[in-house]
Amino acid sequence: MDGAAPRASLMTVAAGVYAWCEEPPGVGRANAGVVVDEDGLTVVDTLMVPSQSGPFEVAVSGLGLPVARVVLTSGHIEFAGGTSRFRLAAVYGSPLASAHLDQEPNTEAYKAFMPDYAEEFDGLATRPVTHVVDEPVMLTPAVEVIPCQGHTPGNLMVRVPAAGVLFAGGMCSFGVTPLAFQGDPAAWAATLTAVAELAETIVPGHGPVGGPDQVRDLQAYLWACVEANGDPDAIPPGPWDGWAARQLDAINVERAHLLARGEDRIPPAMLRAIGLS
Repeated sequence: MDGAAPRASLMTVAAGVYAWCEEPPGVGRANAGVVVDEDGLTVVDTLMVPSQSGPFEVAVSGLGLPVARVVLTSGHIEFAGGTSRFRLAAVYGSPLASAHLDQEPNTEAYKAFMPDYAEEFDGLATRPVTHVVDEPVMLTPAVEVIPCQGHTPGNLMVRVPAAGVLFAGGMCSFGVTPLAFQGDPAAWAATLTAVAELAETIVPGHGPVGGPDQVRDLQAYLWACVEANGDPDAIPPGPWDGWAARQLDAINVERAHLLARGEDRIPPAMLRAIGLS
């Protein structure tokens, strides 16, 4: 793990809107959220392993309302590993997330990439997506779901318009280096211009709650990865100098360089990180 032992709690970000932010942020420590709806609760992402999803489930239960639905912003294990905690809820995800969760978890790759959680990956089971979202929709009177691309080819964001809150999920990392092994750093950076205009309060997929300024910092980092032309050492100084997980620079820069050359494949740095080369 990056530094101190992780901790988190359910915090109120607006009336009827809660965020669960893992601290300190780092690889394998994503965020989640809860929105109070007319028919119960909408949960946004479910964290990864039992030591994370278990306390989150307990906190959600403490709200005293049934969980009607789970919205997954990504099919990556950091966001979807705890879906089995909410067995009676409908599970909403993008077509890509649905395809991903229909496959067996790649536990050996997870163990290599996040060794601090290796024991918890054994026996980890996820639920499949029950409802595919492929276009913007007001899912409930409180919750809007917005498909987008960048972090992966199939992300979702959850907006609570009345509260001015956006759960950006995998599309945003604040104070921690993003991971673009399956994404497109240039397209991601371009999309963030619109993301920054969606809400004043933004709950990222990793890191503390922020807003448009933090989105623009992330955008600048992604452009720096694109402009590095395959060399991680070419990333200039910036707000990211103090971010966690800077070892991911090499993956992000390699991915941007591969796409610029017309090669849509997993960066070699990522393959090394998961023990495949």
